[in-house]
Amino acid sequence: MSIQALPFISVLAIFFGTTLIASRFSVGQFTPLTYIGLRFLIASLAYVAIYTLSPKRHLPQDRNVWRHAPVLGVFSTALPMTLIVSSLQFQSSGVTALLLTAGPALTVILAHFVLQDERLTPRKILGVSLAVGGAALLAMLGESGLPDVSRANPLGYIMVLTAMVIASVMTIYARKYMRDLDAFDVGSVRMWTAAVVMIPISLLVVGVDLSNVNKQGYMALLYAALIGTFAGMLLAFYNIKRFGATASAMTANLIPIVAIIGGAFLLGETITAGMFAAMVLILSGMVVLNQR
Repeated sequence: MSIQALPFISVLAIFFGTTLIASRFSVGQFTPLTYIGLRFLIASLAYVAIYTLSPKRHLPQDRNVWRHAPVLGVFSTALPMTLIVSSLQFQSSGVTALLLTAGPALTVILAHFVLQDERLTPRKILGVSLAVGGAALLAMLGESGLPDVSRANPLGYIMVLTAMVIASVMTIYARKYMRDLDAFDVGSVRMWTAAVVMIPISLLVVGVDLSNVNKQGYMALLYAALIGTFAGMLLAFYNIKRFGATASAMTANLIPIVAIIGGAFLLGETITAGMFAAMVLILSGMVVLNQR
């Protein structure tokens, strides 16, 4: 990875890490379903604006985009993000970010059984063991990262683990069926599908009650939708195109640092020795997995 990639990687990590912090703040004012539905709606409108204003962009014409991207919209966007945001009711943004960092290790395990060119090697087994060990340490210690909660509610961990498994399966799906599709078109159809699915569910299940939302809550929602969901996805695509897959892996390693430090300063979340030890294990595993 070139030194020129570092600023772009750092900015993307800040985007995603601070979005977790914004989401942690938002669940105190929005119900998770309402927050997710509005976030997808705002990000979807941003995609519409790009297609409308950019002469170089036209609505996707490839049938494969419309065939496969909606699958990602439901199972790689709507469902995992709902689970992740809901988990923030029980644990800090830092703990959630640490658990999510171990997600690629699950993808490596699943890829071994599904993709012929992604077999496990001794190096991969070591990396997976370190990353999963770090996540297991967090669970055994019951770390919540919240100052007023002595031990985490297991439901938060279960939600994040379920989201990681679903996202890992969808990563394999994308690698198998979507390698040659335009990433921007896939992202737009994916986001539109997520919005179309989540907004009716939100209206039917919890209705519309924004009485507890203040100015800061709306600002956090806009930030998460436009910076974390829309701009973050575009920058991630740019990084992969320009700097390669290593840039994506390095971004994932930096997100927990941003979320843990930012959560401590902005939301009063705690940083414990157990969280630090888990972070060392997980990040070590990711470094081993990404060595070539």
